[in-house]
Amino acid sequence: MRKITLALFLFVLAIAARSQVVEPVTWSFSQNKVSETEYDLLLTAKIDEGWHLYATELPEGGPIQTTFYFEGLENTELSGEISADKEAIDKFDPSFQLDVKYYEKEVTFKQRVKLTGTSGIVNGYVEFMSCNDETCTPPMDQEFNFKLDGGNAAAATTVQADTDSDDAGGQKRNYWSIFFIAFLGGLAALLTPCVFPMIPMTVSFFTKQSKTQAGGIRNGIWYGLSIIIIYVILGTVVTAVFGAESLNNLSTNPWFNIFFALLLFVFAFSFMGAFEIVLPSSWVNAVDRKADKGGLIGIFFMAFALALVSFSCTGPIVGALIVEAARSGGMAPVVGMLGFSSALAIPFALFAAFPGWLNSLPKSGGWLNSVKVVLGFLEFAFAFKFLSIADMVLDLRILEREEYLAIWIAIFMGLALYLWGKIKLPHDSPMTHLPVSRFVLGTMVFAFVIYMIPGLWGAPVKMISGFPPPVDYAESPQGVGKSQVQGVATSSVNVDPGKHIGPHGIPLYEDYDKALSESIKTGKPLLIDFTGKGCTNCRKMEDNVWVDPEVKKMFLEDYVVVSLFVDLREKLPESEQYISETTGKKVRTVGNKWTDFQISRFHRNTQPYYVILDQNETELVEGYGYNSDPEEFISWLKTGLEMNRNK
Repeated sequence: MRKITLALFLFVLAIAARSQVVEPVTWSFSQNKVSETEYDLLLTAKIDEGWHLYATELPEGGPIQTTFYFEGLENTELSGEISADKEAIDKFDPSFQLDVKYYEKEVTFKQRVKLTGTSGIVNGYVEFMSCNDETCTPPMDQEFNFKLDGGNAAAATTVQADTDSDDAGGQKRNYWSIFFIAFLGGLAALLTPCVFPMIPMTVSFFTKQSKTQAGGIRNGIWYGLSIIIIYVILGTVVTAVFGAESLNNLSTNPWFNIFFALLLFVFAFSFMGAFEIVLPSSWVNAVDRKADKGGLIGIFFMAFALALVSFSCTGPIVGALIVEAARSGGMAPVVGMLGFSSALAIPFALFAAFPGWLNSLPKSGGWLNSVKVVLGFLEFAFAFKFLSIADMVLDLRILEREEYLAIWIAIFMGLALYLWGKIKLPHDSPMTHLPVSRFVLGTMVFAFVIYMIPGLWGAPVKMISGFPPPVDYAESPQGVGKSQVQGVATSSVNVDPGKHIGPHGIPLYEDYDKALSESIKTGKPLLIDFTGKGCTNCRKMEDNVWVDPEVKKMFLEDYVVVSLFVDLREKLPESEQYISETTGKKVRTVGNKWTDFQISRFHRNTQPYYVILDQNETELVEGYGYNSDPEEFISWLKTGLEMNRNK
């Protein structure tokens, strides 16, 4: 009885351990006979919700693409290229600073083959990876076998993959962030001299239109809805004309980014008072005549007149919002315009419904021009973001991280001086004294300038993460003059031949056996970092957790750290290739080897994943997956050290 109980217990443990190996992609294979000598091989991937499978063509430096290897061809030959039954989602990935393509839910790849005999065989395998918004699986492969004699292909098999995706929940969260940012843009537009003075005009119009309080409220609501409808139509038309995916492609095209950067420079100089951008007066007059007719139609055209008259101030904001929203694809431009127009519509609707509130507003004056100039400085800064994207896509290295930060430091220093009254621009009103609000805001901008300065020497400046180029796209990726590496002095780092300089200047082993030997010699626990070159969330952990001073200190002083890349494509020597006892798949590459090691020893196949071992290769504490909270990671490291001391 005890033996049966023990066996059941071990069986449950095995099942529990195996459940840690995620398998988000399931492959099935079939074939269609096209003619007496031609067949279509169909390779279908079903992808779990929240995961995605990368496409067959990706740029260098990105994640691992899906690749089909047709090796055992008997009496057959390939005809044409392999193709998918739908367009891949094309999205800019800020972690790689590249456009990446991937599929969600399901995709079928088709390869046509020709028979050169009475029957034929096609053998091979597909290599792929998949991610979700928290983790990735390593590159995996799934073998397939087709017998071209009218029979069916191999039965469907289940395989796990490594992909990085935005699931439906992530897309919804992204839409909310777009709405919020656009809403803030609408609030900023309200305070410009093109929009703010329209409020008294609105009150005057609706005082004549509204005979009763109920009628005034009804008219005010319709006016606000009209503003929203006009701007949402704009976002809808832009999305419909260009297409969601085409607009996203356009937004990451280097030439379009250069064009839009130049356009932002024009808008910035206009905001600063160099000249004024206005629409043809005939357009505005025509809309005004429609508004004079009154009624619901007149109110709608009053909202249209607001959009036209305020164009010189709202146009730059709207344009930037649409282009930035386009990077998210889908309905993002529509959501952006909904957020922007809501911020405009709410106050205008309220003042239209309750004209008496006008007396509570501050009077128009020089402060409106100051708001416009501040927006001009921001437009000027954002223009360099678009230039930076073009520079990285073309790999020109003209606007690397140091140059970008230097430009932003200069721009925001200029903004601080302007707010303090040290710089005067056209249309500024005389200022006899410095208002407290401008002093406080100028001081905050100056503090932001000081915050950015260490970034020139390699500091992460996480507050503006995503705006400047990544750390490795710099003149000195390891710090200016290489005198300091992300806060770690290089002179204090002992880099022996078995190590390489990893993220933030941390020396890492790349060979497990050498790292284990060092752990045995020093008595320090061994920290394994299962990672990947194409693992987005691995980079997020490095940028947000490894950069923490206490984490770096523990890596340098308390642990022997080895990084094992599961997506290395380097082929193992033929004598070292083998069939995995755990997965039953052939281990062909160095990455396959580390993947098999992770699965067989630790029953996990996602990255990032961290393991702490003692000198006997015994796991000291439960492994650690993706969690970007430095405090929790530090606590986990301390637990490992304590367990190593007490063993």
